[in-house]
Amino acid sequence: MCPKVLTFLLVASIQIYTETYGDDFTVMSILKDYWENTPRNWVGADPCGGKWEGISCNNSRVISMALAGVGLIGQLSGDIPSLSELEDLDLSYNTGLKGSLPPSIVNLKKLRRLKLVGCGFTGPIPESIGSLELLESLDLGLNRFTGKIPPSIGNLSKLVVLDLFNNLLEGSIPVSSGTTSGLDMLVKAQHFHLGRNRFSGTIPNELFRSDMILIHVLLHDNNLTGSIPSTLGLVKSLEAVRFEGNSLTGPVPSNLNNLTNVTTLILSNNKLTGPVPNLTGMAYLNYLDLSNNSFDASELPSSLFNLQALTTLVMENTGLEGLIPPALFDIPSLQTLILRNNKLSGELDIASSSSSKLKVIDMQNNSISFYSETPERRNKGIVILVGNPVCEHAKATENYCTVPQANSSDTGPPEKCVPLHCISDQISSPNCKCSYPFRGVLFFKPPCLESRNSTSYEHLEEESLMRSFKLHELPVDSVVVSFPKEGLFGYLESNLSVFPSDRNHFNTITISEIGFVLTLQTYESSDTLGPTYFKGDPYPYSAGEPTVPDKLSRTGSLIGAVAGGASFLLLLLLAGVYAYRQKKRRERPSEQENHFAYLDLKNSDSFPRLKGASCFSFDEIAKCTNNFSEANHIGTGGYGMASLSLFSCPALVYRGMLPTGQLIAIKRCRQGSVQGGPEFNAEIEVLSRVHHKNVVNLVGFCFERGEQILIYEFARNGNLRDSLSGLSGVWLDWMRRLEVALGAARGLAYLHELVKPRIIHRDVKSANILLDECLNAKVADFGLSRPMDNSELILATTQVKGTAGYIDPEYQKSLILTEKSDVYGFGVVLLELVTGRKPFERGRFLAAEVRSSMDREKDVFNHHELLDPNIGLDTKPKGLDKIVDLAMKCVQENGSDRPTMGGVVKEIENILHLAGLNPDAESEATSARFDEASQDDIPPSLREEEISLS
Repeated sequence: MCPKVLTFLLVASIQIYTETYGDDFTVMSILKDYWENTPRNWVGADPCGGKWEGISCNNSRVISMALAGVGLIGQLSGDIPSLSELEDLDLSYNTGLKGSLPPSIVNLKKLRRLKLVGCGFTGPIPESIGSLELLESLDLGLNRFTGKIPPSIGNLSKLVVLDLFNNLLEGSIPVSSGTTSGLDMLVKAQHFHLGRNRFSGTIPNELFRSDMILIHVLLHDNNLTGSIPSTLGLVKSLEAVRFEGNSLTGPVPSNLNNLTNVTTLILSNNKLTGPVPNLTGMAYLNYLDLSNNSFDASELPSSLFNLQALTTLVMENTGLEGLIPPALFDIPSLQTLILRNNKLSGELDIASSSSSKLKVIDMQNNSISFYSETPERRNKGIVILVGNPVCEHAKATENYCTVPQANSSDTGPPEKCVPLHCISDQISSPNCKCSYPFRGVLFFKPPCLESRNSTSYEHLEEESLMRSFKLHELPVDSVVVSFPKEGLFGYLESNLSVFPSDRNHFNTITISEIGFVLTLQTYESSDTLGPTYFKGDPYPYSAGEPTVPDKLSRTGSLIGAVAGGASFLLLLLLAGVYAYRQKKRRERPSEQENHFAYLDLKNSDSFPRLKGASCFSFDEIAKCTNNFSEANHIGTGGYGMASLSLFSCPALVYRGMLPTGQLIAIKRCRQGSVQGGPEFNAEIEVLSRVHHKNVVNLVGFCFERGEQILIYEFARNGNLRDSLSGLSGVWLDWMRRLEVALGAARGLAYLHELVKPRIIHRDVKSANILLDECLNAKVADFGLSRPMDNSELILATTQVKGTAGYIDPEYQKSLILTEKSDVYGFGVVLLELVTGRKPFERGRFLAAEVRSSMDREKDVFNHHELLDPNIGLDTKPKGLDKIVDLAMKCVQENGSDRPTMGGVVKEIENILHLAGLNPDAESEATSARFDEASQDDIPPSLREEEISLS
């Protein structure tokens, strides 16, 4: 094993006073710093012993993270997979969580529930997700995931819930074939929530089997074609079937009549033909919608009259004709009947109806010639006959010959109590208790809105929700549902507030359970409403309001001071033991070369200060690379893969794979070269404490056997220089180049403005900007970086370091290094994005050449000899002139004339706005363009599973 650095020793000493296991403690500490808006009681250094909100432990190991709706901002950190005992991960309703789902998520081998509903995640779902053998719930709905459903999901033999609703997923629905897995293998699954994506092709017959226990099959609002598979009728456990909003054709299979447990069947907005299906076997069916299909013209089938549980029947524009049978109105549970846009004729006779529950009868645009309205019928509900001949009669009344407007002005029943005047942002519940409600939007698909009034709608739904929450034994005092407004996709939207019963706030576990109940669409909705789904708002009150009395606070401070003093003495003792052991080691003869002779062992500041990076043994690294085989050799360079770095420790770069399956890039200083020691130390120290989506992640390092080895996350699409030159095969259009520029600028601005101490990169160039699988830019190579002191000026050594073409001329002359030196290098990168040229070629500097050319002609579009034709010059790319102006500001001779990197970020964001792109969703935009582009439009190397760095 490699020797522990002093920082690790200090961390270990802290563990003496904490209950949390060492690795879990480290990961949770990193997450606390990495994410914004973590719960307010995440204080102290002990997640388990300190009972951090949302964190559950067992035997000092973190087993659950329930942080739904707390307002987290950031990305799904690659450190989470190190929580090897984690069983539950719920980060739902944190819209500030973005980026991709890291492939390393599959390292969580004990994970049972993965819930990321309603966040901002993008990119593909990792194919390796199928290796999480214990997974029971995979909830990724309401995100922006792209690509295809990984067939490997079929390997999840314990999966109960598969929720991929409302993403940008495409392609066919995978089923097993030979050695390939598919969703048909999920025989224990109860929920297939695949609606509102971009799936195409047919619904495979093989998808359904008689040994399945599915209760929900939701494939609505996709691009599916072909017929409804007859194998659907084999799944006797089904309760909800939704295929609406596709292009399905052919007749409805007759064996659907075998699905005796179905309560909801929606086949509307397809191209179905044949007879109206006979569904008499569906004894529990209460919601049926067959609208907007091309069924054979016929009278209302008598089989419908036998559906005794039916509450809602919608058959708009289905070719119905003939007389309206009175028996239709004798269905005992029927409340809503919508038969608009058909050819029904004759008399509407509901006076003798035995049903007392009918609230809405909407038969607009038919051929009904007579209707006798009675006061009793008028009081029971609404009849709408607009567009029928009956409304042309002189005796017709506006009661049934106008479309009623939704009534949202009702004040509802009298208050049960006197509402309280609550402090802070607490709200008085319907039961007059001050508390913090969990809020969100309830989306539902009702048969119509015109019939609703606020009193009936709100209270029916509130009662239904309360029944469901009590069924799941959730501590809910009451709910408030607002009158709905029209939204997208034919849904209506109601604001929902859920109030706690046992205290003034919910904890994160209860928030997770409430969201789970609503997201699964399993709660018993009111009889007049259709299928629903829910999207929660951030809930920052999970830890309650911190109220510590002054006396108690002072006592806590005293205890903390005593404990802190004791800890400090212990640390000194441990540091002394550590120094003594190190001295003994140095005195012993060693077979290995002391390649860290440059470290001042008497000065702890000379050790790399590490945060989140792992120390690997040489044998582990050799195994990852097949003993550094030639097949895994992918390039050369200095640390950070900088092929033109000027310091004197060249490195060989290898691709490897950790036992967890994570791809890594390994940089090994050539044996016998130790002159790069300080740079090696600098890069470890810098990268181990920077965490940003636009900065490359350091996975680990190795100190053994005279080796200097750094291990990075692997960037599948190589570096920006190789993309611009065509070496990597990755094609960047103009909009993607703008996004890459913004990402790199954000990474540098983070180093300059947010890291403590702030960092000057000192080798900004296109070869040090890596591109991940979604073409997100990541700043790399910190071997030459330097921390900034308070004066923000650093006196350089006698040797100016950097790469020809990018070096700040002011820095070369004065030997004074500032953050404006990075700005100069970034300006050159912008010019590379515009021209596609190298920064120094044939003895000429790119910056000087562009400046000279622009001095002669200000209009950038007149410089065709300089512009890269790959950006599409025929259409005058939006923002090209402004990017050139920004680049020229960045490469000004005097640093004081250049903008800051923060200013550069704002400028590029403005340019992206003008170009029609939202800079706050650049990764989503990139993924969406991949989604819309055909495979023929993408270079072959971009379609390969792995792309080498060079």
